[in-house]
Formats: sequence, C-alpha cells, structure tokens
Amino acid sequence: MLKLLAIGHLGKDAVVNNVNGKSVINFNVAHSEKYKDAQGTQIDKTTWVSCAYWTDRTAIAPYLKKGTQVYVEGIPEVRTYTTNDGRHDAVISMRIMNIQLLGAKNADGSDNQGGGYTAQPQQQAAAPIYQPQPQAYRQEVSSPAPAAITEPLDDLPF
Repeated sequence: MLKLLAIGHLGKDAVVNNVNGKSVINFNVAHSEKYKDAQGTQIDKTTWVSCAYWTDRTAIAPYLKKGTQVYVEGIPEVRTYTTNDGRHDAVISMRIMNIQLLGAKNADGSDNQGGGYTAQPQQQAAAPIYQPQPQAYRQEVSSPAPAAITEPLDDLPF
C-alpha cells in the first residue's frame, strides 16, 4: 500500500458533490516551503494536492474553508494530461482516508496553530480564562489505606 501524508492550507472552500448516490468532498491543499538554492537565492515552492474525501460524514465540509490548515492522509494518484498548447503535465491527487483540522488563517493572514478550527468571534465578551496557580498542582492528596482482604482468594466468580 502506498500512503501519502500532507499538512497544508486549503486554497479555496471545499465543495460537496454527489456522484452516483455517494457523497464526496473535494478540496485542494497547498504545501509551501522556502529554501535557498546554491547561489543563496530564496526559493518559494508550493505543491498543490487535489483531494477527494468519499464519505457520508459531510458535516466537516463547512469547516473546510479557504486558509484552514489541515492534516490529510490517503492514497496518492498521479494523473497525467496534455495541455492545450501540447505540453505534458501531471497532477497529484489523493483519495483521503483521514483528515484533521489543525487551524485557520486569522483575518490578518497569520496562522492560528491552536489545535483546531477557530470559529468567528462572538459578539458578546468572553468570560475570563481560569488559570490555576502552580501550588494547586503540588498539593498532595492523602488517600485512605487499602482495606484488608477478608474473602478467600479461591472464590473468584470466573
């Protein structure tokens, strides 16, 4: 079995389609990396992966918005084709077996690496966050001493 893992951001909102009575969620994931070549020039390289998630669980689709960072794993497929000008080209596509939401792009374009999808802020003020004091973790809890075994050990129910 060949398996492909990718972490990247969605290029546009996911689309739910119905093909022969089965649901499929289609989306594209972009993985970007930066490196310097031999001359020291900064190179920005983006690889796009076209994804198809065949599932009846389409409730995740509204969370797959442009800019959302996802982890996907699945079976890769390479499709080759000829462009209108006669060039041969290839596209990596993936049949998704597992997907996890990792975060979303904030309004300012920065990444939110909070470990899940971040919904739009609510209109009302948020409640203050409780932060326990370090001493609370250092308190020792005394537990009662274990009771003596009074029943014979050979009377087990199984």
